[in-house]
Amino acid sequence: MPRQFRSAWLKTLATLAALLLLAGLIGALLDHTGLALALAALGILVWHYWRLRRVLLHLTARRRWETSPGNGVWNELDRLLYRNQQEMRARKRRLVEMLRSYRAAATALPDAVVVVDRNTQRVQWFNEAATTLLGLRHPADMDAPLVERLQPLPLAHWLAGGRNAEPILDANSPVDPGIRLHLRLIPYSDHHWLLVARDVTKLLHLEQVRRDFVANVSHELRTPLTVVHGYLDMMEPEDFPDTGPMLVEMRKQSQRMAQLVEDLLTLSRLESQQHTELETVGMASMLASLRREAEAHSQGRHTITVEDRADLDLAGSNKELHSAFSNLLTNAVRYTPAGGRIHLVFEREGNGAVLSVTDSGYGIPATHLPRLTERFYRVSSSRSRESGGTGLGLSIVKHILGLHQARLEIRSEVGIGSTFSCHFDAGHVRPRAPLLSISSSEDSPA
Repeated sequence: MPRQFRSAWLKTLATLAALLLLAGLIGALLDHTGLALALAALGILVWHYWRLRRVLLHLTARRRWETSPGNGVWNELDRLLYRNQQEMRARKRRLVEMLRSYRAAATALPDAVVVVDRNTQRVQWFNEAATTLLGLRHPADMDAPLVERLQPLPLAHWLAGGRNAEPILDANSPVDPGIRLHLRLIPYSDHHWLLVARDVTKLLHLEQVRRDFVANVSHELRTPLTVVHGYLDMMEPEDFPDTGPMLVEMRKQSQRMAQLVEDLLTLSRLESQQHTELETVGMASMLASLRREAEAHSQGRHTITVEDRADLDLAGSNKELHSAFSNLLTNAVRYTPAGGRIHLVFEREGNGAVLSVTDSGYGIPATHLPRLTERFYRVSSSRSRESGGTGLGLSIVKHILGLHQARLEIRSEVGIGSTFSCHFDAGHVRPRAPLLSISSSEDSPA
């Protein structure tokens, strides 16, 4: 017990003992000792209850506490309550200042921020940018239904996704259709969501400028490269003994440049596509064609196996899916040393399907995996140049799969090999027609 409390208790007990002793002496003189002690005890009890009542009244009324002079236990309680009240007021002021600071910071953000009740999906608070980008007005839109207020944005199904809701990458602002928004839903508590809307109009414009530039430059390069490559084909190295090796290298590099231009044009076309027409893609003939291409590209340097376990077809673009799968197989052949193994398998995955290409190549360090699908990203520049890769193949695969609502999964271990898997959901698989089915012996090695 602190010293001041011990001193107050001792003084209070000493005062009570002195009062009782004095009452006893007066009672003895008047020959009514018991009555005197009883009256003294009753008086002490009444006084203490009066002090307790005073404390309760102050606490109930939430008044500013005032200390009283003295060194008794009640005086010490007054000082303790006064100190606690002052500390609580100080904490409250700090919390209010912090809340004002956070609110000022949220108000100053260029992004629209809206606090939404998770149960009722009504607006609880929004900053000034929400007025500019989303058209919310204070106080009219406080406690308004968010979905109704932000029409025609498709928010009903999106909000129903909750934590699993994917960001809306491109949506028109309800205020101005010329403003493009990126919407993100953040569940930050058990009862509230945070809706963040960012103006990405300039970014989308710059991205479109970049796409147009790449497409136009690639298109313009195609003709002169075709001319150069044609003239080089007409020149036989045997006719030019001194420059024969240079002609061979020029042919090789012009072919590589032509392939790079074609890949850039393909990527530009895919990026400008919003969706793809769904047709039934016969996977039996697709796998057989992929196997023939891989064997031709390998020229007998690898063991190539193909397994068809799914007995399903896919829904999508036959040309685009063939391009994606062919890119994966070509990469596997390109980056697997002679004598290695390449295994392609098509199988069911829940209600969907997955096509995987596994190789026994060099493997890829884990630090590079997140960036593999970026255009022109290379794990090893020297190895890519030797193999003739353009650095665009996996980017093309990613965009094709995105148009089919599919995803690319990459697993790799250095020195062991890599597995590239294309996962398709139930909406993009079809039962295989009996005429298209083939026996496993035709696609699998004996």
